[in-house]
Amino acid sequence: MPQSPSSSAQAAREAVASRLRNLRKTAGLTVAEHSSRCGWSGAKTSRIENALTAPSARDIRRWCEASTATDQADGLITQSVNAEAMYTEWRQHVRNGLKELQQVTGRLFTESRLFRVYSSTLVPGLLQTMGYAAGVLHISARTQGLEVDDSPSAAHARVDRSRILYEQGRRFLFVIEEAALYYQLGDPAAMAAQLGHLLSAGALPGVALGIIPSATAERRQWPRETFHVYDDRLVSVELVTARVRIKQQSEIDQYVKVFAELRSMAVYGADARALITRAIDTLDRPETLTPDTR
Repeated sequence: MPQSPSSSAQAAREAVASRLRNLRKTAGLTVAEHSSRCGWSGAKTSRIENALTAPSARDIRRWCEASTATDQADGLITQSVNAEAMYTEWRQHVRNGLKELQQVTGRLFTESRLFRVYSSTLVPGLLQTMGYAAGVLHISARTQGLEVDDSPSAAHARVDRSRILYEQGRRFLFVIEEAALYYQLGDPAAMAAQLGHLLSAGALPGVALGIIPSATAERRQWPRETFHVYDDRLVSVELVTARVRIKQQSEIDQYVKVFAELRSMAVYGADARALITRAIDTLDRPETLTPDTR
């Protein structure tokens, strides 16, 4: 099973730290001797070796020079950059607003041909309507404490990028937990529009929409964190505080395997439409807001 995304990112940092530590030891240098050659404190060397401080490219070059291993500097810099890129706090992503985040993510979409998307809590972004997206993004703006809530324009950008669903040559595999159909992330009219859109979007030629019924007799996977697999080259996982991007092939393969198991538990076609229709019916009966109360 995939380890937690934050653990994966930390493991990548620790791998860089371990390589740097081994270079120092191979050179026969103590922490004090190595730090003196680098021109910084022993405390900094210890922080880098224990993955508490991410080394800059300049730090890595000085480290390799001190360890007489300059030929390894470029590879270590690349490894370190990839490790730090794995885990990026949302506050960094949204520092220029939610709208720009949608546009940046959209560029990743245009480069991909096969999309595997699993969500246990939300309708996936590519399937969201304007009202639903605005509700979701407003919560994001409030959670991140943005001074300017640009969720309305961000919702427009999110819906605009969903035009990719209609492009030939791309496949979209969506798996949603049934419970996600019942979470009220907009007023009843917005929710009705969103659920109605699922009925039509699921019928698009390049789209396969599966819903895992809450009453599934035997689960082979428990509900997981939301994740996206782009082709077979990148996994993006959404946490409360950060987005984690995984590029290690062995981990990507694990996520693909888990996705396949989740997908095998889902229902499609008429059965999926029946679950969506049932969720729409509850909008007129507020006392039944979850599938567990049926």
